[in-house]
Amino acid sequence: MSVNKTYPTSPTPSKPLSSKKSNAKKQKGNWLLIGLGLTAVSLVSAMAGAFLSISFSATPLRQSSLTPGQEKVFNQDSTIAYRNLRLPELSRPMNLLVLGTKVLTSEVNEKPEENLGYHALVNSFKGLSDTMVLLRFDPNQDKLRFLSIPRDTRANIGRGIRKINEANYYGGAALAAEAVSTLLGGVPIDRYVRVNIQGVEKVIDALGGVNVYVPQNMKYTDHSQHLYIDLKQGKQHLDGERATAFLRFRYDRYGDIGRVQRQQMLMRAVVEQALRPQTVLKIPEILSVIGTYIDTNLTVEELVALAGFAAQTKRSDVEMLMVPGGFSGDGKQKISYWIPSPHKIREMVVDYFDHGNYPDFENKNPTRLRIAIQDSVEDSKAVEAMVNYLRERGYGRVFVSDDWGEPLATTRIVAQQGDDLGAASLKAILGVGEVLVESTGTLSSDITIVLGQDWQQQYPSFESPTAENFLQTQHKN
Repeated sequence: MSVNKTYPTSPTPSKPLSSKKSNAKKQKGNWLLIGLGLTAVSLVSAMAGAFLSISFSATPLRQSSLTPGQEKVFNQDSTIAYRNLRLPELSRPMNLLVLGTKVLTSEVNEKPEENLGYHALVNSFKGLSDTMVLLRFDPNQDKLRFLSIPRDTRANIGRGIRKINEANYYGGAALAAEAVSTLLGGVPIDRYVRVNIQGVEKVIDALGGVNVYVPQNMKYTDHSQHLYIDLKQGKQHLDGERATAFLRFRYDRYGDIGRVQRQQMLMRAVVEQALRPQTVLKIPEILSVIGTYIDTNLTVEELVALAGFAAQTKRSDVEMLMVPGGFSGDGKQKISYWIPSPHKIREMVVDYFDHGNYPDFENKNPTRLRIAIQDSVEDSKAVEAMVNYLRERGYGRVFVSDDWGEPLATTRIVAQQGDDLGAASLKAILGVGEVLVESTGTLSSDITIVLGQDWQQQYPSFESPTAENFLQTQHKN
């Protein structure tokens, strides 16, 4: 039964002062939101106008010319579709090769006008590629994938067997793309982007810096380059200069592979920062940096399509891999290489790049996985409990690795070799954690589990007689 409410006819009493202040704050907040909204609209309109002022098929950021033969290295099939007269979208997966260069005055023929007294950085793309990453934008699976290629990877670059980072030096982006495609068993390369280290620094500054966990104290001095690295272990907010120092540091036990792992840490941090809504307000500043420090054969419409796709990508759909292999490490060679594993590469490109179909793959037995356990909560009993728990369930190749210095609330199950299904099965068995496809774990593992507080809180329940019932309840939830 409904009840009709009656209201007094006497004048409404004045509102308390605190209520007036609250309303004033709400109105101020509303105007702030409206102002931000109008600012975003104006920025988008300005960007659209800038894009429309030139042909969508133009390549305004290209700073080097390609011969007809070099043009053929890159897939010429259309990557763009238009739906309902909206902005361009990806019509198929696109593989984009990103090359990061660091060129010094001592490495170029043209001498600087002023003798600075040290080897300064040069805004050039013609040197060795310090960073090589193949990005796959996959609209079919809504995935953004990064494949890191160690600069010391042994490869045939058309001039004999050399380190793959020399390809850009000898033949630019086209030769680098050929070398990468050959390494990966013919995976097509659609486009390239070359960026030098100065551009990375300025883009990160334009983003307002990034939050990164520095895994160890990093201290190195090279007066000849005016390179001074001094980073402390722990969570840090890095500006452009310190972020590039984080990338350039190589003096740890893993050498170049340690750099690849730090690249992936920084790339994830940059992606997460770039995908925040407030980053839209910084797009004009970022765009002003791109023209000077980037060389690419991407067209305007492809840039718009890639940016739109990346903006809609969830954190869990960003996957980071590394070319599988191992150190040459026999002491018999003068040159140190990262030796790629052809079988594992074939498997990876089938799973993540939809290339090839090899019948010789064996069904994987999850219990054969090499699982490294890292402790982030300083609880040796929790580590011991996880090792025993996995071994009781048939995982016989479990070992304890170095502790992880950053305390984690959520356990990380890192698919070090790209085995996301194996990592997902472990998450189901443990009942905790998040799966990350990246190569930041223990190198000798297939899966690295970085033990967090969620496992620390859960594992005592496994020691009781009702442990199995508890686990079944966790899985149902």
